[in-house]
Amino acid sequence: TRFPPEPNGYLHIGHAKAMFIDFGMAERYDGHCCLRYDDTNPTAEKDEYIEHIQEIVQWMGWKPFKITYSSDYFQELYELAVELIVNGHAYVCHQTGDEISEYRQLKKDSPWRNRPIAESLKLFEDMRLGLVDEGAATLRMKGDMQNENFNMYDLIAYRIKFAEHPKAGDKWCIYPSYDFTHCIVDSLEDISHSLCTLEFEPRRASYYWLLEVLDLYKPVVWEYSRLNITNTVLSKRKLNKLVTDGYVSGWDDPRLLTLSGLRRRGATPEAINNFCRDIGISRNISDIPYHKLEHHMRTHLEEAAERRLGVVCPLKVTIENMAADEVVTCKAKRHPGKPELGTYDLGIGNVVYIEESDFREEDHKTYYGLAPGKMVMLRYAFAVKCVGFEKDDISGKVTLVRCERVEVAKPPKGVIHWVASEAIAKKAGGERFGPIRAEIRMYESLFTTENVAEVEDWLADLNPGSLQVVQGCMLSAPFRSANVGDKFQVERVGYFCVDPDTSEDKVVLNRICSLKESTQAKGVKGKKK
Repeated sequence: TRFPPEPNGYLHIGHAKAMFIDFGMAERYDGHCCLRYDDTNPTAEKDEYIEHIQEIVQWMGWKPFKITYSSDYFQELYELAVELIVNGHAYVCHQTGDEISEYRQLKKDSPWRNRPIAESLKLFEDMRLGLVDEGAATLRMKGDMQNENFNMYDLIAYRIKFAEHPKAGDKWCIYPSYDFTHCIVDSLEDISHSLCTLEFEPRRASYYWLLEVLDLYKPVVWEYSRLNITNTVLSKRKLNKLVTDGYVSGWDDPRLLTLSGLRRRGATPEAINNFCRDIGISRNISDIPYHKLEHHMRTHLEEAAERRLGVVCPLKVTIENMAADEVVTCKAKRHPGKPELGTYDLGIGNVVYIEESDFREEDHKTYYGLAPGKMVMLRYAFAVKCVGFEKDDISGKVTLVRCERVEVAKPPKGVIHWVASEAIAKKAGGERFGPIRAEIRMYESLFTTENVAEVEDWLADLNPGSLQVVQGCMLSAPFRSANVGDKFQVERVGYFCVDPDTSEDKVVLNRICSLKESTQAKGVKGKKK
């Protein structure tokens, strides 16, 4: 098999499915898969994209049997084009793009379709030598203008482009089309199974016709449905629009389903490949709910991610019966299911910070957080009881909760997470327990409508709440040793990844996904159009 991306953009999750099929099928049947760059359009291709593709293929866990380029075969392709002319199966045409489209609609032959073979050979040589203006001529395959299949209507085989090629340099000024190149290179590389998405199915006729008239080996062609996911776009044109016009921060924006975006968000290759395995291979075209992908992220991270403590919206708590200089050390599990990973130390003093949502002024029987007169367990530490609270006079917002440490025979049912205050680092024995200030980026669907393709003004459907940046978050001291790309479960909050924007002064975390599937994902779907 072969994985044949065009190096004119960044790979997205649809390419992950293609890789899973191309590399996965070869692996399953003890075969080989080549990574082949379909680099026939020098004006759209960049070394940046070539390097990105190779890096992403490796990150996804795939090892190509060999790496090739369609441009490796430019000489053979040119010679086969000459052979096609000699055998009466191609001709040089001077119609414009609009004229070609018009004649195809009418099933009408080009005025130059039956020009003498010698004349086409001479003109094609002039094209190769750069003696014909760009756009003044193309080489077209002489298919069947009366065929029921539109892809048999004298497809373009070569066009003139006075552009330097990223790999071939300035050797050529004529470049082969996809329809001419793809099937021939499949044959030259001895591909046994040419796997592609269903939009290429109508091209199967021209694929086999060209190999037949050139008397070349014919691989098996097999199509499957492309991947569509709700509330996003995977079109290269639309992705490019979002990036170049600044609707997102770049090709690796964590809201995009580009593979670099998913990697920056914190998705793992294992989760993406498991998602591809779960959705299967079929010819049925449907929109896969985004929460299926999140499910596989969550499942893999539950098993792989170490645990840490952190608070998104800090609320100050004083423990009134602890001495001001007291520091209690407690052990926290790195992973509850992996005792071999051991524990890490946390320090707690007479001031801690909890999540704002873990305190209520009025208790309720289904609520397990702090409330006046109520006890909770501080995760990994001890039980505390709320003895009072203070509010801002103007806003009415709770600004401080007063508690006391209590000894209990049976731990209370409610367990909440916490982070030590900055003051602990100034106490004897608490120097290593000082918290870290952080910025946390919360992500939601990039678009509000499930099927964005059906929205006429798709940019107007962008979700204004797709990114929420929360400043002033607090993380426990062990985050100091975290590196960019590290993934953690912040207990009771969600799964997070350390973003490249992290600096010595501030940690930046991207939320990968929540701890549990949201109510919306379970049944309350986005709006449809």
